[in-house]
Amino acid sequence: MTHLEDSRIIDLFFVRSEQAIEELDKKHGAAVRKTAANILADRRDVEECANDTYLGCWNEMPPQRPDPLISFVCRIARNLAVSRLRRETAAKRNAGFDLVLDEMEDFLPSRINVEADYETKELVSAVNRFLSGLDYDDRFLFVRRYWFADSVKDIADAMHSRENRVSVRLFRLRGKLRNMLKKEGFSV
Repeated sequence: MTHLEDSRIIDLFFVRSEQAIEELDKKHGAAVRKTAANILADRRDVEECANDTYLGCWNEMPPQRPDPLISFVCRIARNLAVSRLRRETAAKRNAGFDLVLDEMEDFLPSRINVEADYETKELVSAVNRFLSGLDYDDRFLFVRRYWFADSVKDIADAMHSRENRVSVRLFRLRGKLRNMLKKEGFSV
């Protein structure tokens, strides 16, 4: 099956063609659903999140012309899935995604402590600097675990590695990030 180039899909959004959503789903639908499924447990919630993601893309393009498109789409899917999880599981918790958050909460400031947009932007900038200093494999590990919420097993399979090795590398990466944030003056 051949897929349209991302730039052509974006062009379809700009001319407000409904085919844009069909083509986006054909090309990046699996990634959207995987991103949502890593956070949401219910298959119906994942499908609804995918549909909401396409609506979000429809509303954001134009004026945005995202590059790369897959990152843009998966960011929307992730944000929607996290919002849905928070809404629907205020009392009951999603153990898989909560584990990802728990691994990071020891040293990342909570939303309550990050009161100003400036501080949030500084933190984002620091994490981006941290990521840019990593080699490809470590960056892949970090992003797959802490952005896409992939399981350690899925990451290990993708890297043709053992789960224990991936867990150890993630532990060390969290330690490096914690140290860097301390040096830059963030309370961790």
